[in-house]
Amino acid sequence: MKKILLVEDHAIVRLATRFLILDLLNPVLVHEAGSFSETLAQLTSNQVDLVMLDINIPDGEGFNMIPKIREIQPKVLIMIFSSLEEEIYALHYIKAGANGFLSKNASQEEIKKAILSMLEVGNYISTAVQQQLLRNTLENKPNGENPLEHLSQRELEVMDMLIEGYWTKEIAIKLNLTESSVSTYKARIFEKLKVSTLIEMFKKVQFYKSQNPGI
Repeated sequence: MKKILLVEDHAIVRLATRFLILDLLNPVLVHEAGSFSETLAQLTSNQVDLVMLDINIPDGEGFNMIPKIREIQPKVLIMIFSSLEEEIYALHYIKAGANGFLSKNASQEEIKKAILSMLEVGNYISTAVQQQLLRNTLENKPNGENPLEHLSQRELEVMDMLIEGYWTKEIAIKLNLTESSVSTYKARIFEKLKVSTLIEMFKKVQFYKSQNPGI
């Protein structure tokens, strides 16, 4: 029997995804967690084959969640299941150790395909991300033309929190960084995006997202 841990803080999304998994696999055991602390507790108590991990969950730690999960279950498969733009974030999370990345905007058929691929093959990325990889390879540009792809994992986290309106001190506390480190990451983000204010950064991020039809 396959065992899946579904990590999602919205009850309605958990319910819909659970029904989809039960319809796809038989037999299957679905565990649930609504926060990262609950996730770690579930993994400590239950051996699972696959973790479907939302990123923006209570007490979540972004990219750091992946190694912490692997500390408990080193061989577990991890598929990021997120509403974040996959053509910006997917490769970063794969690089961080995830086995797959699936957008919450995917169709039911693609979600089923992704789950089966994870359980049978051990990985999954969408056609859009595959095309992105191919395009980057053919152009011999590891990060393509979009400057957002040049941001490091930590820079992406800081950028997202800045866009959400967090202050430097709040970001430092949430990401367990010093305020000076956050300021350094902010300066690097501004430099890579060639902006000088938060408003310019926000506008530029929205522009580059709009230029990618798969985003």
